[in-house]
Formats: sequence, structure tokens, C-alpha cells
Amino acid sequence: MKMISISEELKSNSYPGRGIIIGRTPDGKKAVAAYFIMGRSENSRNRIFVEDGQGIRTQAFDPAKLADPSLIIYAPVRVLGNKTIVTNGDQTDTIYEGMDKQMTFEQCLRCREYEPDAPNFTPRISGIMHIEDGGYNYAMSILKKSEGDTASCCRYTFAYENPTAGEGHFIHTYMGDGNPLPSFEGEPKRIEIGASIDAFTDLLWESLNEDNKVSLFVRYIDIATKETETRIVNKNR
Repeated sequence: MKMISISEELKSNSYPGRGIIIGRTPDGKKAVAAYFIMGRSENSRNRIFVEDGQGIRTQAFDPAKLADPSLIIYAPVRVLGNKTIVTNGDQTDTIYEGMDKQMTFEQCLRCREYEPDAPNFTPRISGIMHIEDGGYNYAMSILKKSEGDTASCCRYTFAYENPTAGEGHFIHTYMGDGNPLPSFEGEPKRIEIGASIDAFTDLLWESLNEDNKVSLFVRYIDIATKETETRIVNKNR
């Protein structure tokens, strides 16, 4: 798969929806995760990311304007020991609770499927990062509705062992804007990962569509020491 520019990829798509990036810095020393949310409705745009322990959660910027919290208020990032979980919904908790009981990433997601937001049927995208004894690997998952008219759920998992320095993978919910919104297709896209957390955060935020972007989370984790650096950017301030 050809490596693409994440900046060009985001700039060419006005509505990728929610997106997860996982990879490794060019020097190979740090694991990288990023998660962003976008919104078209007032309810979706009325959100911010806030820190919650070692992870983050979404929160209504203006509680008085919160209409339906069911699919927009959740914990996108949670940490379980040497594992960091990143998802676009409350399946973060499903993975956390399952892995705490020694289930695998795939096993945890067997009880979940795409979101019940007809007619879009938004895919559930998830990522898991595992750092232990100086080693690092990650996996990504997408649960999406079948292209047919059935209630079939297609389940895809992509695993990356000893990921290459300077590279990462990007998965998102929608191929672009539309009505209904077209679901992501194919495997996660191979992208370049920046060396500096601040420069990479700025690059991602500036590349997202100005009208639709809502919030961005970026974390760099030292693979040797497990020390973390985190950046959160919210359009609502």
C-alpha cells in the first residue's frame, strides 16, 4: 500500500466523520495515537474532549443544548495497564471490560455491531495499542453494515506487529459527505507520522474541515518508559 500524506487526505475529504490514527514516530521511540470527531448537526457539534483519568471523554459544551446523548457522549480513550484503547463510541468500555477478563480484542467486539443511526449505520471503529518490555504492536477494527439490504454486520480486524518507524494507519467512519453518509471502505490507510507531538497536532487540526471539525486528541507514548504526552484541541472554547 502506498504511503499517503495525512494532511492531503484530510483536506480532500470535507467529512471523514470520526477518525483514528495509530503509528510510531520516525525515531521509533514513541507510539502515537490520535482521535478526532466532526459534526454536521448542532447536537454533534456541541461537544468537547476533557481528560478523564488516563483517558478522555466527550462532554457537552453547552449542556442546555444537549439533545440526545446516546451516541455522542462516551469515553473515546481508556488505559488498561499496558494497553491503550481508542474508539469512536461506548465500545471503549466493552473492550476495556473484556480485556480486563483476559478476552482478546476481537472477542470483546463480538457482542457489538455498527451504530443504530439509520440511514447512516455509522461503522464502529476501534484501536488497541500494546506496549510491553520495550515492544509495541497495535490493531484496528471496523464493524460495518453489509452493503446489501440485510442486517448483516461485517467485522474486520487489522493487526500490526513491530510497526515501522515513521509510519501509521488511519481509519475513519465515512468516505465523504452524503445523505446517507457512505461508510469507510478498504483497509486502514498507510500514512506518515510526525516526530513532534505539537507539529503533528497542528497538522491534523489545520487539515480538518473548518466547518465540521469539533475536537482532536493526540498522544505520544515513550515505548521504553511509557511516559505520555497528550494534546487536546477543542473548537468550542
